[in-house]
Amino acid sequence: MPYGIGVKGNTGTIAEQDAIVLLQAAMDSGINLFDTARLYGSSESIMGKAFRGKRKDIIISTKCAHLLDPDGSIPGYGRLQNTIVTSLKESLTALKTDYIDVFSIHNATAEMLDNEDISNIFASLKKSGVIRSAGVSTYTFEEAEKVISGGNWEVIQLPFNLMDQRQGALFPIAAEKGIGIVVRSILLKGILTTQRYPLHPALHSVESHLKQYDQLLRIDVPDLTTLAIKFGLSFGAISTILVGLDKLEYLDRLQDIANGVYLDNETFSKAKTLGYPDADFLNLPKWDRMGWLS
Repeated sequence: MPYGIGVKGNTGTIAEQDAIVLLQAAMDSGINLFDTARLYGSSESIMGKAFRGKRKDIIISTKCAHLLDPDGSIPGYGRLQNTIVTSLKESLTALKTDYIDVFSIHNATAEMLDNEDISNIFASLKKSGVIRSAGVSTYTFEEAEKVISGGNWEVIQLPFNLMDQRQGALFPIAAEKGIGIVVRSILLKGILTTQRYPLHPALHSVESHLKQYDQLLRIDVPDLTTLAIKFGLSFGAISTILVGLDKLEYLDRLQDIANGVYLDNETFSKAKTLGYPDADFLNLPKWDRMGWLS
């Protein structure tokens, strides 16, 4: 499905067969975790076709449909269970599998995390064997902290990158509790890449901040994309980093970056001091609404 800075409509979305070729090439290269969701367009069905006959070789992480009523409230147990189970069945059918490795709440709110019905339904699904691990996808520090301290979940997907490092404070606690951390937004929707976007004047401070990372570049870390990914991979508590790809050349590039050799201690320590000073400002959906992205 369309994704990225200033992406509108289906422009640039790759063809299904090209996506299948890319998925299979990723698997053949050694990548074994693939993240999707019931709400990610045709992603699940494409993965089902790509990985037919190879299910045992991969880890599939998917997320259930949205749980809230139109007014933002959480339904009662019966409707909650129906929504979650129906979503899971649809995912199983699309993915052509009889189990999900990581099944997660999508865009979890604090209220969802406090709701015992939701955690009990997920626990029941895990007990049945149809899911292997129960997870949560969150956005804010407070939500992630609630997941990690609550003890009901085994995997958390959260945003983390060079510019927005707030949730890194939770990594040691998650590691201590054995909770797997899956990081998304490692490239901040493309801002932390070698392609420098012409940013709106309202984002001048962001553009200026990006230049600070130039001081960390060297022969083995030649550009911002490499730095951003190796930075995330340098955290032992992080289990997986999600990177979106739409070209085979990007897969090759990623393989070169994720080569097991990450940031030296000095560069790593310096990078941890270079988070954006006002991380709350890094709200890309708001930037899009304001017309600051193109």
